[in-house]
Amino acid sequence: MDSKDQNVIDESAKLTAYIQKLAPKSDIVKFTHVCGTHEQVLSQYGIRSLLPKTVQLIAGPGCPVCVVPAQDIDEAIELAFKEDVILTTFGDMSKVPASRMSLFESRTEGADVRIVYSPLDAIELAKQNPQKEVVFFAVGFETTVAPIAAELLRSPPDNFSILCSHRLIPPAMDLLMGIGELQIDGFICPGHVATIIGVKPFELITHAYRIPTVVSGFEPTDILMSIAILLKQIKEQTPKAVNQYSRFVKYEGNLKAQQMMARVFEPYNAHWRGIGRVRDGGYEVKDEFEHLNARKKFNLKPKKGIDIKPGCICHLIVIGKETPDRCKLFGKECTPNHPYGPCMVSREGTCNIWHKYGKIDIFQED
Repeated sequence: MDSKDQNVIDESAKLTAYIQKLAPKSDIVKFTHVCGTHEQVLSQYGIRSLLPKTVQLIAGPGCPVCVVPAQDIDEAIELAFKEDVILTTFGDMSKVPASRMSLFESRTEGADVRIVYSPLDAIELAKQNPQKEVVFFAVGFETTVAPIAAELLRSPPDNFSILCSHRLIPPAMDLLMGIGELQIDGFICPGHVATIIGVKPFELITHAYRIPTVVSGFEPTDILMSIAILLKQIKEQTPKAVNQYSRFVKYEGNLKAQQMMARVFEPYNAHWRGIGRVRDGGYEVKDEFEHLNARKKFNLKPKKGIDIKPGCICHLIVIGKETPDRCKLFGKECTPNHPYGPCMVSREGTCNIWHKYGKIDIFQED
């Protein structure tokens, strides 16, 4: 073991002891995170097993592909079946089930679906295939919106457009606070989203609901420190928004990225799979750039999709009301190789993560 690893272990031990000191003795506090990477770290490193029973960490809607509604994927499949269209998307997105099939499955019936690593790859594909229309299925939270906005502002080729299914994190957090049966005593906020939007949007949650929030990094010590920060605020009754990830996140965020996003996109009341309609919870392309909006370019008509199939409880897992082990399909009819529900597809999906790392750290209330 090198000195760096030993330092991490020592730091983690100190933070764990501090958390034990701050934790309530009887009342249970529940902290919700909204980041698939945070859930990965929690599960991989067994962080929940280090915590007192009175401190529970709940996985919220932190997986960007899990919350894409079936309707949007159905639209992407409809485009992919058009003779002159190449539909491009990220790898995880291709396997998310929609109303009848996934994008990946549609390929077996003749749809032209191709996996790309970035919107730039899709634009290059459009340049190489001028006789085809290339559509990029744009998904993700604020972190992925900025680079897509940048590409659209560079005047991509005429045969390129995007099918927009971006979702915004703070509005979803606001909606979670309105669900009466959920106990949320504090939020652990995603550091990568905060690098773009800054701390202020999370600060508004604190002011509105008088609960602590903390923007956290992704190392185990980052998360342990964030838990300690939340507990200290609860103990001192001083709720505020704290930037634990200050080595990368500025209070104001990335202003240039925000300007590009505001130039190209506008918020609207968007549907989240497993949650429902979230006020200002998504982005759509502004009318000024409607020539790059696949919905308008191909005159797509909205159709209601089937978000949750019979027996699946992804809608409850996404909001943190249930855990994957409570689903009768988990690890049986629903596995990463054969996902029945959206939460099992992506490596950021809660079911996928719990399946990978086993049923460890599962909290049980006394």
